[in-house]
Amino acid sequence: MKTDSLQHQIDKLVKRASFSLRPDLMNLLIKAYRSEPVSRAKKALGWIIDNARIAEKENIPICQDTGFPVIFIELGKDIKISADDAKRIEKYLVTSYENNFLRASTLDPITRGAPSYKGLSMHFEFNPALKGVKLTFLLKGFGSENKSQLKMFNPTAKLEEIEEFVLSSVKSAGPEACPPFVVGLGIGGTSNDCLLLAKKALLMPLDKSNPDKTLFKIERSLFKKINSLGIGPMGFGGMHTVLAVRVKKEPTHIAGLPVGVNISCHALRYASIKIFKL
Repeated sequence: MKTDSLQHQIDKLVKRASFSLRPDLMNLLIKAYRSEPVSRAKKALGWIIDNARIAEKENIPICQDTGFPVIFIELGKDIKISADDAKRIEKYLVTSYENNFLRASTLDPITRGAPSYKGLSMHFEFNPALKGVKLTFLLKGFGSENKSQLKMFNPTAKLEEIEEFVLSSVKSAGPEACPPFVVGLGIGGTSNDCLLLAKKALLMPLDKSNPDKTLFKIERSLFKKINSLGIGPMGFGGMHTVLAVRVKKEPTHIAGLPVGVNISCHALRYASIKIFKL
């Protein structure tokens, strides 16, 4: 693929994630609006839906926090990638942010100098069943990212303890993280692995059941318990504190049980494309 073609594809990815909500999420918001019995919570859901529709129509950001770019690059078995390719991807992301007038939000964590467009989180995976390359862009605002939680449980911990940890994390997030949420839960691996799993859980389809029956049961249980908290849309109470819960797991050490929680606000900004080569 020529350089200008890759740049065009990445620009499309950034625009789609920044200006429009994924269809499965929008459908959940509309469903929540139609079933919400608390008037002020229903109004908040209406504002959220109207905001998303205006953003898509006018090609403007859904939120003033244009987020920290997180990109997942899934490579098929015949794909080769170099350090130069990674630099190109970062360069085109920066260019797209600049050209689309998205707010510069990244800076040095120590000096806290002037914000810039540089800085992203990039993750590579290999998938022998994939033909070409799959680029997935998650635009993570920090109102919700700041509410991430990690706990290293004893390996003897029961599922009820994990669920209580998730509920505590959601309570702590409260209205500050702009509910209704999508909650990602990662279980297993190491401390950093489970947090990445939690973030990747947010990318799962929201309109399909988890193929893992055990994880599906955990999702349904947490969905009911979180919505019983009464935080509601934008903290106005009501039935809808969370729109969906998604869980991913991977093997861990016999002596540990890492659990990570990653919360997205109602604007889960995500887009994915497939291309044949970098």
